[in-house]
Amino acid sequence: MTTATKTLATLPASVRKDHGKGAARALRRDGKIPGILYGKGQTPVSIALPLKEVSLEYARGRFRSRLINIKLDDGKTVQALPKDLQFHPVTDIIEHVDFIKVDASTKLNVMVPVKISGQEKSVGLKRGGVLNIVRHEIEFLCVPDAIPTHIEINVQALDIGSSVHINDITLPKGITPVIKRNFTVATIAGRRAEEEEVKPVAADATAAAGAAAPAAGAAAPAAGAAAPAAAGAAKKDDAKKPEGKK
Repeated sequence: MTTATKTLATLPASVRKDHGKGAARALRRDGKIPGILYGKGQTPVSIALPLKEVSLEYARGRFRSRLINIKLDDGKTVQALPKDLQFHPVTDIIEHVDFIKVDASTKLNVMVPVKISGQEKSVGLKRGGVLNIVRHEIEFLCVPDAIPTHIEINVQALDIGSSVHINDITLPKGITPVIKRNFTVATIAGRRAEEEEVKPVAADATAAAGAAAPAAGAAAPAAGAAAPAAAGAAKKDDAKKPEGKK
């Protein structure tokens, strides 16, 4: 069970002095979007970023869980975590983005995806088991330098009935699960139990249908037998009546 980290992406940005809707519209006409860079105990800095590059980083996924290097036009580079994005209500184009400055001591809550490997050679899957990923993402509390790109779980040695818990995963220094209990991340379950639950239901339905058919068939002859009996009784009554009377 392993984890992985990755080099930070970089976004160029320029400090902007103009504010308001008119200034924002002017930026968007130039292919840029407004943003704000927040820092703990610091005055927020208004910035402008290229829409194309921000959109590409957003399309990579996990945008709010990845640190970004913001390279300002004054030569400074700031590490920041995307906090909030605003989109156009019709086109879904990004219109505004906020960042939070971080340093080596900042504690962050991030969602990290789970990556499964070893399915092709998995003992349990070869025997007909089913992989069940209980958590596709895990929330961690960590320092910026320890944010992993994913948590990898190798299921090659897992048999049917085996499970992987968070305590089975070797985590890097500086990263802690937000949930304190030893929760399940993935399991390999058997198919047989599921099939046994379905088969009795199907068998009962077939038996019920078969029993209903003879019952319906029996009802039809009974109705047919009642008609001759009624006709015979009518003939006997006519024979008892005196002549000339109806």
